[in-house]
Amino acid sequence: IIVGDDVSTDRTKEIKTVIKNITVIRNSENLKFVRNNNNAARYAKGEFLLFLNNDTQVHKNWLKPLVEVFKSYKNVGIVGSKLVYPDSKLQEAGGIIWNDGSGWNYGRYDNPEKPEYNYVRETDYVSGACLMIQTGLWKQLNGFDEHFAPAYYEDTDLAFRARKAGFRVMYQPQSVVTHFEGISNGKELTEGVKKYQVQNAKKFRERWREILQEENFTNGKDVFLAKDRSKNKKQVLVIDHYVPHFDQDAGSRSTYSYILLFLKMGCKVTFIGDNFYKHEPYTSILQQKGVEVLYGNDYCQNIHQWLKENGQFFTHVFLHRMHIAPKYLDTIKKHSTAKLIYIGHDLQFISSSRKYKLTKDPGHLTDSKKFKTIETRLFNAVDVICPFSSYEAPFIQEIVPHKQVVTLPVYFFEKVYENTPGFDQRKDILFVGGFAHPPNKDAVLWFVNEVFPLIKKELRDVKLHVVGSKPPAEVKALANDNIYVTGFVPDDELERYYQTCRVSVIPLRYGAGVKGKLIETCYYQLPPVISPVAAEGIPDIEKYCIIEEKPEEYAKKVVNLYVNKERWNHWQKKCKELVKLNFTEEATRHLLQKILL
Repeated sequence: IIVGDDVSTDRTKEIKTVIKNITVIRNSENLKFVRNNNNAARYAKGEFLLFLNNDTQVHKNWLKPLVEVFKSYKNVGIVGSKLVYPDSKLQEAGGIIWNDGSGWNYGRYDNPEKPEYNYVRETDYVSGACLMIQTGLWKQLNGFDEHFAPAYYEDTDLAFRARKAGFRVMYQPQSVVTHFEGISNGKELTEGVKKYQVQNAKKFRERWREILQEENFTNGKDVFLAKDRSKNKKQVLVIDHYVPHFDQDAGSRSTYSYILLFLKMGCKVTFIGDNFYKHEPYTSILQQKGVEVLYGNDYCQNIHQWLKENGQFFTHVFLHRMHIAPKYLDTIKKHSTAKLIYIGHDLQFISSSRKYKLTKDPGHLTDSKKFKTIETRLFNAVDVICPFSSYEAPFIQEIVPHKQVVTLPVYFFEKVYENTPGFDQRKDILFVGGFAHPPNKDAVLWFVNEVFPLIKKELRDVKLHVVGSKPPAEVKALANDNIYVTGFVPDDELERYYQTCRVSVIPLRYGAGVKGKLIETCYYQLPPVISPVAAEGIPDIEKYCIIEEKPEEYAKKVVNLYVNKERWNHWQKKCKELVKLNFTEEATRHLLQKILL
């Protein structure tokens, strides 16, 4: 900690007698803000420099989030905090500079808890009241330019110079600092140091005139784009039923993966969850990744007005699920020129038809007809339909032959999973599935009642692990000495199950679309025995997985896979091949690039 004592007349001169292990630099003359900071910074030795005004109070856990931005994002040079007034109103959530050189404290006097102020993003500048910079970059730029001495616009100029050197300037909302603005320099533009604000604005405008005209917006215009410097970015809006609980169910994991890939591809991403609830920790995780998540009662009540005002800025809108997409479709089509992409996750009319064939309940047949009407309307209304299943794609194309249909992988992976344990290090059988999805309940009950007893006759010591969130009473009731029902487990524990079990089973009897649990078990190279429904949607799946639906044959194939090491090694290798061929991030990126044109 370095204290730059700029000829203080208060008790600052006594600080070293109160606080130990600090460095105090006492100036012989009043250097003012720019020169005092430059002088004190010469004594710094750390990887980062943090400038903190004397008229600030830091909040709990304010420091670590600033450092985390440097670790989590590439090419970051400067990071700033959320500044609030003593009355808790927002002072600044990053700064906007307009093309005339004037500036806004984004969000000034507003509620600092609003969603638009609470995601990590690029910004034109951050206030020198609390500013962290890489020490190496600070030295490279020779600190604050004394052209702006004694104060004002030095922090803005520093941000622009950092960007020119190839670094990003970021805003971190989890770092909160109260700033008693005006205590140091006053508030009147014609008096004291404050008068330099007007003079330095002119200097700044003259220095950066060309950049301002090229990169920045007209004063007060297009704030939606200006707030995070996304003028030349694809603007992607994702709408789903709720913030993706990526460790709870396959659909959420898929949505979350695509959001992260959009970010990697340089898009600005806004997310609307139809329940407008701030699910944690999932909302904060997305916000820290750089996603603007809309939540709360204000957005819930006024989302269509928000879409009317901001729909113009989006280039692409991804509408998820048959029961969610219709709520937003008409407003978006009316107030946006964005390309509309529908992701249904699976075809509900097919799923309900299969339920009818299984149960003979006429209600499912009625549902199937109703769902086909809704889905057909959606297909006709959007520009691109993206099923996760190659089995479903022809059904869609037959309904709307004039539309673009692009089959996307439900899951994809940055690299192939390595160091998976071998046959001898494994035992037991695994079923994975979130039980908010009804086909998973049906599958487990069928497997336990019809198949597992046959397996136990051959493998007396084998156990079945049923892993997944929200198991209903009927599934919990299956638990005994041979069947473990875990409920929700975090990702690291789920990975342990994939590493230690010898065979996975996916005995789905109805449903539609590619099954995320199948891709996941193949990613971890745990060979599965699957049903025809589970196999659906992946080309040539019979080359990579064992498929069966009759109880006796299903049991035999599980037992044969479980006891035959050579057979097990063959199918484990096939799992790896399947992922490399169809479920890599690189291949998915190429598909998305066609859609994002």
